[in-house]
Amino acid sequence: MAKLVVLSEGLTGLMHELKVDKTTVGRLEDNTFQIAEPSVSSHHCEVIQHGNDIVIKDLNSTNGTFINGEKIAEASLKPGQILRLGKVEMRLETGTAATAATVAAKKPLEKTMVIGIQAQDLDKAANPANLGPSGAFSRKTDKANKIFIPVAIILGVLIIALIILAYLHLRT
Repeated sequence: MAKLVVLSEGLTGLMHELKVDKTTVGRLEDNTFQIAEPSVSSHHCEVIQHGNDIVIKDLNSTNGTFINGEKIAEASLKPGQILRLGKVEMRLETGTAATAATVAAKKPLEKTMVIGIQAQDLDKAANPANLGPSGAFSRKTDKANKIFIPVAIILGVLIIALIILAYLHLRT
């Protein structure tokens, strides 16, 4: 029987036998295979069995799903290949099912930890992600404020003048 064996440090010994046609993998308890690690999304991916083929389908995870280092949306996983969800690596193994204790977290983590480039790191790079010749986002101009403030002042003065005229007209 096929199984996913976690290789990442701190989670070694965690494994899941693929006994059903569709297995959900993620950080929360409602998944068939729960991996309580912050870089794994709440509902990260599905493992679908089609006969002897095993297909991995990413569920729009925050940190992506990778097979042998290549990001996938949906792809076939072969025995011995490495599946990575966030920072957690696991290998697909086939053969006789060995008994292993699964590690279960007492309380699921509530938030996905994003890995990769952080927004504050973009200014440090010379030309991050080829964002243009300057290498950074352009600043918003104050052109709208320069027009809005005088127009607001003029409208305010007109409204006050109309109120005064209406008051004077009512008094007479």
